[in-house]
Amino acid sequence: MVFGWTKHGDGKHLAPGEVVRPDERLSWPRMIGFGAQHVVAMFGATFVFPLVMGLNPNTAIMMSGVATILFLLIVKGKVPSYLGTSASFVGGVLAIRALFGGDTEGASAIVTGAILVAGFVLALAGLAVHFLGVGIIHKIFPPVVTGAVVMLIGFGLAYVVADFYWPQDQWLALITMLITFVLVVAFKGFIGRIGILIGLIAGFLLSWVADRLFGMVPAYVDGALTIAPHWRVDFSKIESAPLFGWPDLHAPDFRFSAVLLVLPAVIVLIAENIGHVKAVGEMTGTDVDPYMGRAIAADGAATVLASAVGGSPTTTYAENIGVMAATRVYSTAAYYIAGVIAIVFGFSPKFGELVSATPDGVLGGVTVILYGMIGLLGAKIWVENRVDFADPVNMVPIGAGIILAIGPVKQMISGDFRLEGIALGTIVVVGGYHLLRVIAGRRPVPVGSDAG
Repeated sequence: MVFGWTKHGDGKHLAPGEVVRPDERLSWPRMIGFGAQHVVAMFGATFVFPLVMGLNPNTAIMMSGVATILFLLIVKGKVPSYLGTSASFVGGVLAIRALFGGDTEGASAIVTGAILVAGFVLALAGLAVHFLGVGIIHKIFPPVVTGAVVMLIGFGLAYVVADFYWPQDQWLALITMLITFVLVVAFKGFIGRIGILIGLIAGFLLSWVADRLFGMVPAYVDGALTIAPHWRVDFSKIESAPLFGWPDLHAPDFRFSAVLLVLPAVIVLIAENIGHVKAVGEMTGTDVDPYMGRAIAADGAATVLASAVGGSPTTTYAENIGVMAATRVYSTAAYYIAGVIAIVFGFSPKFGELVSATPDGVLGGVTVILYGMIGLLGAKIWVENRVDFADPVNMVPIGAGIILAIGPVKQMISGDFRLEGIALGTIVVVGGYHLLRVIAGRRPVPVGSDAG
């Protein structure tokens, strides 16, 4: 199924315990609302990470929409997902820029060339999984590992809330979080299902009012962290941005040394895609494992396409998993709508600046919910598969990897390259688990094993 969704019930309501499956939909006005919510959920990170990597954010937004639609077509509409900018490449990209001229057009071409090759390798890995069978994934990523990867993807983003979003405006972050709590839980209908979007809008409006009633957010000092007084909402960039504009496109440049710096990210992307597919399967109660290879290959193909025109690397987005978990709406129709919206907005710098003007404190109040829900989905995978944590082979590498991700702990590989956070944690979880199995003298995990 790619198109042609079946209407769920009356198209308006969900009974307790029901979900809207990927091949179903609610009424089209409601689906547009869900699509908009997915755009808002992905927008912050998809806009910010290109800036960190020195790439054009509007190009990233536009290509994220293209990538999402390509992904849905390749997986035949079976795995709902939004493909936004991947953070796994940040360390490698910064190392490339240090070697090839910093923030220059030539360095950007080398960056996107290296990312394109990594995407091609990821696509090949997906094809291998698809044709060799998902059993190879079950052996490398048994439930204990996939649950850990899902958990560290969610909890590994905790530092973004703690270090970047929340300190910018602690009270608005807390208020936004509480408003979203109430909206998601107290309202059972459509309002509750787009509670995250409404909570974000409410926080935005309250921030604008707070600027006028109380003035700037006071300075914040916590150890080495110092945040100067600032307005919660800044419209200055919106006023100067054109309403319509062509994104910045450029061709890639290929350098072998640059490729080596980003290839480790492929391991993380494989794990992220597996974690996403497993999370979707757990949430919907369906077996989507046969589409695992397609999902990995689709993400690789999307990264190749995006970087070929100067865009950012892509990955299945944790924020949108959180939205699905909160709304119980897994319809791929919402993602097609989100993809089209993103493509249109990619041609509007003014809209991009409007969304990026969302106060960081408000983003903190929303993302603390989304990231937490993702992390707990990992625990759900463990519970469902009866993972035995009395076994040190399970406990030791999983616990270590999660702590490394949450830290986030940084491991210097060379003077210009380091692994940190989710990337480092994922490698320790996967590599450490299998290393300890060898040391313990155990056979490879059989397909379908409960405890891993």
